Amino acid sequence: MSSTPLAVLDLVPISSGSNAAQALRNSVDLAQRAERLGYTRYWFAEHHLNPGVAGTSPAVLLALTAAATSTIRIGSGAVQLGHRTALSTVEEFGLIEALHPGRIDLGLGRSGGRPPASVREPALVGATGVVDGRAPNGLLIPPPFSFAGLLASPRFALHKQLLLLPGAQAQDYAEQVGDILALLRGEFRAANGAQAHIVPGEGADLQVWILGSSGGQSAEVAGANGLRFAANYHVSPGTVLEAAEGYRAAFRPSAVLDRPYVTVSADVVVGDSEAAARELAAGYGPWVRSIRTGEGAIPFPTPEEARALPWSDEDRALVADRVDTQFVGTARQVADQLELLRDATGADELVVTTITHDHADRVRSYELLAEEWSRRS
Repeated sequence: MSSTPLAVLDLVPISSGSNAAQALRNSVDLAQRAERLGYTRYWFAEHHLNPGVAGTSPAVLLALTAAATSTIRIGSGAVQLGHRTALSTVEEFGLIEALHPGRIDLGLGRSGGRPPASVREPALVGATGVVDGRAPNGLLIPPPFSFAGLLASPRFALHKQLLLLPGAQAQDYAEQVGDILALLRGEFRAANGAQAHIVPGEGADLQVWILGSSGGQSAEVAGANGLRFAANYHVSPGTVLEAAEGYRAAFRPSAVLDRPYVTVSADVVVGDSEAAARELAAGYGPWVRSIRTGEGAIPFPTPEEARALPWSDEDRALVADRVDTQFVGTARQVADQLELLRDATGADELVVTTITHDHADRVRSYELLAEEWSRRS
């Protein structure tokens, strides 16, 4: 492949007319194919209360998938720490790593967690060189999307109610990441002096990543601890440059890394022609709309079903940043856009996520992209 590795992010999407069991089988099959195609790692996201997404437990998914593959790295993109403890996280991933040493990535996310006591406004907005919605090299950088409405939706309140025990409070994210790292190193000590040693878990050969969508706390925690960082262009394209720059500004060398290391995600669909790819991607707008309205991801529709759904100017505006930054086209067209994303962000790796209604089309998209990327090495 190209000297810039490509990885896969899988939400385990459920297509209309299908079910969760088939979605899980599709994901294991896709991971096996991605391994043969030369993708460097395969990550599972964590989502809850979404009728169209079966990826509720990254640890379970990656355990199943690691057993069905042999060389590709398998990981979480990301485990959400807001409703779990440092101990449960290290125990889960330590168990998996014991059977699959040297192949497991522990990606940590802050979604649903307690915000820090004081949140500084990202100081890098406006310092990224964006002019008229474009990075200096031409990459589209839309206006930042506000997630306030989504986070205030009834589904997110229910999400918190069902994931947290009654009366429980999420731990501060920076503290929790620090506890996870201390447990992995075997250096955790409570305020009363008691020590905790996890078997399996302590000393596990895990790659720890922090995932973030802005230059705020996640980027700062990743940088301050000298960890790898994943910036989410596919979730929040308007803040991807700020996220990467915020991480690099906060980076301090560690025993893990002596320099910053960034991967950046993108939504892509590759077809045998641009028209074919756009047809395959027709369901993406309605699918994103279902997430951003707070109803939860719908089963991914066929192109015909997508065109039959009600669609308004308000809907179009709600998802414009995501639809406009999805890379759709031939393998050459998509690879060109990925190179722009890599160069604009200085990414060391790229993570691609593809959703189509038919599994065969999703597999074909990854195949075409891998072939084109390898030609550019």
